[in-house]
Amino acid sequence: MARVCQILILTLASWGSDQGQKDLFYKNLPRDFAMPRNDAERLLLREYGAVFVARGGATPPGQIVFEDEKSVTTFQSGLSTSSEKFGAVTASLQSAAMNALKEAQAEARHARLSIGPRSADSSRRGYAHTVDLWASRVNPGLAYWVRKGKVTKAEADRITKLSPSDQVPEILKLEQSHIFFAQSRDKSIIYSVAPPGTSQHLSMLALDVKQFDNARVRAILARHGWFQTVTSDLPHFTYLGVTENELPGLGLKKVENSGRVFWVPDI
Repeated sequence: MARVCQILILTLASWGSDQGQKDLFYKNLPRDFAMPRNDAERLLLREYGAVFVARGGATPPGQIVFEDEKSVTTFQSGLSTSSEKFGAVTASLQSAAMNALKEAQAEARHARLSIGPRSADSSRRGYAHTVDLWASRVNPGLAYWVRKGKVTKAEADRITKLSPSDQVPEILKLEQSHIFFAQSRDKSIIYSVAPPGTSQHLSMLALDVKQFDNARVRAILARHGWFQTVTSDLPHFTYLGVTENELPGLGLKKVENSGRVFWVPDI
């Protein structure tokens, strides 16, 4: 009996510790953060939520989903931002993120390396851009599954006519039946594109890095507060504004994928 009690105490202590770690993430969210309202938003918070605990002068969004172009514009217009040219490409970020990126670039240059964006849309994005990316997966996906007999033409037409934000729970619901909308048709759409209004690029705290395959570049970025936070998106880095050993204290956990380290919400 004593042994059983000891095991129970240790189990409860372990559970309490794990629960406390999970609570850390929620405690570090912005004040008045709009908590998830449904399963779709809970999933998006787990997958993309690291940006909401950004520090180091960053201003994270206060909600999981921007509902329209106006809400994105209002948020971005209230930020301190900076734009810099990296070769032929201009990047626009929150000022704190840009300052850290320039410091990382200077360190890389000293090591005879370079750091810069992959393309013109690698930093700041608008709501319409996320809608276009979403449609580039949803519309061909619906046509594909209609041909396969998994979705009726009437159902596909109904979903197509919905607003982008209303499409999200419908597509995620279909994916629960293994009707997937990533380009490969074998995984969720969220591992291919972010749903409308949810991309970290809208917060101006994300950058798709051209040299993402270089481990030395990734280490330099990490020393300046830039980390990988979306396990399905290898070029994508997020400005979190702290050192790596501070990340667990924000409620983030380390996971590995494709030989890289990612920091994601521990929830």
